[in-house]
Amino acid sequence: MIRVLVAEDQSAVRAGLVLILRSAPDIEVAGEAADGEQAVALARELRPDLVLMDIQMPRLDGVAATRQVVSEGLADVLVLTTFDLDEYVFGALRAGASGFLLKNTEAKDLIEGVRTVARGEGLIAPAVTRRLIAEFAAPTRAVRGENAPDPAVLDSLTRREREVLACIGEGLSNAEIAGRLSMAEATVKTHVSRMLGKLDLRSRVQAAVLAQELGV
Repeated sequence: MIRVLVAEDQSAVRAGLVLILRSAPDIEVAGEAADGEQAVALARELRPDLVLMDIQMPRLDGVAATRQVVSEGLADVLVLTTFDLDEYVFGALRAGASGFLLKNTEAKDLIEGVRTVARGEGLIAPAVTRRLIAEFAAPTRAVRGENAPDPAVLDSLTRREREVLACIGEGLSNAEIAGRLSMAEATVKTHVSRMLGKLDLRSRVQAAVLAQELGV
C-alpha cells in the first residue's frame, strides 16, 4: 500500500482528492492537512510514503513545508498547483519535491502520478521541465546575481553516471534511459541512486534541473 498524506487548504478540493485516491486499491489516505504547518506535523507523526502538497496554503506555504518534509526525510512530496508555470513550483522542486501535478489533472492521472513518485521516479513532462528552467532558473539567477552551479560538481561522476544525468535532464524515465543506453532498468536505478548521492541531491527532478543548468 502507498500511504499518502493530503495537504490542501480548500476543504472541498481536499475531499475530492481523498475520494479519488481512496478509489485506488493500492493507495491509502493516511491523513489530511489543512495548512503547511499541519502537513509537516502530520508527516512527522504518520510517516507516509508521500505527501500530496498544495503549493499555496496558510500558515506555512507548500514550498516551505516541502523543504521541511524532504530535509527531515519524512516522505516524498508531490506538489499540486493551479498553474504549470507558477514560480512557486520551481521553488518547490528546488526544495526537493519529486514532481508536480496540476489541480485539474484527471483522476486516473493523479493516481498514476502518486504511483510514479512512490516508485522513485520524478513526475514532470520534459517540455514542462524545460519551460520551468527557462522561465525561472536563468532569469532569477541573473536578477539576483546568483552564480550558476559549478561544473566541478560533476567531477565525481563516472562517464555512465553523466550519461544517466543527461538523460534525466531530458525528462526520460528509467525505462527510457535503459533503452537509450542499452542497459537493464535495475542498473539505471543503481546509477541514479549513486549519482544523486554524489551530487547531494534529494530527487531526480533536482538532478534534471542541475543537468539543464549545466548543459549536460
